[in-house]
Amino acid sequence: MHSIHQFKVKGIEGEEIDFAQFKGKKIMVVNVASECGFTPQYQQLQELYEEFQDKLMIVGFPSDDFGGQEPGTNEEIRAFCTRRYGVDFPLAAKIAIKGSNTHPVYQWLTQKTQNAVADSKVHWNFHKYLLDESGHLVKNFPSLVSPLDDEILSWLQS
Repeated sequence: MHSIHQFKVKGIEGEEIDFAQFKGKKIMVVNVASECGFTPQYQQLQELYEEFQDKLMIVGFPSDDFGGQEPGTNEEIRAFCTRRYGVDFPLAAKIAIKGSNTHPVYQWLTQKTQNAVADSKVHWNFHKYLLDESGHLVKNFPSLVSPLDDEILSWLQS
């Protein structure tokens, strides 16, 4: 119950993303949006993924919950991310991050009763959650923190 490896989610192209397949790798879960001031972080996320893909999996979760900044369909989101930023890390299908329809992965990430580490709140797009090789929550970072932040890079190199 205290590992993200229990979850399977629908991918942006209809495929299944099974977090159990990422056992042994660190994971970064980030909510993403195409029309946000933080959207250029897609480039940094892609750079991080390319450099550390032997030990890191990044999974992006598009959501329109913050400022209506992800209005597109799954197909439009995928096309934008590929064309504009060359994103090839997994993207989930568009989900709810907050409110009564919060996706189960985000319920788990934000509730200490489920993740056994900490309560947190996603305040905006590009909030990052870090999980260790066993799928346990380690830390989370708000939107202002770059994916290439020294603390994140140190964690990846540990």
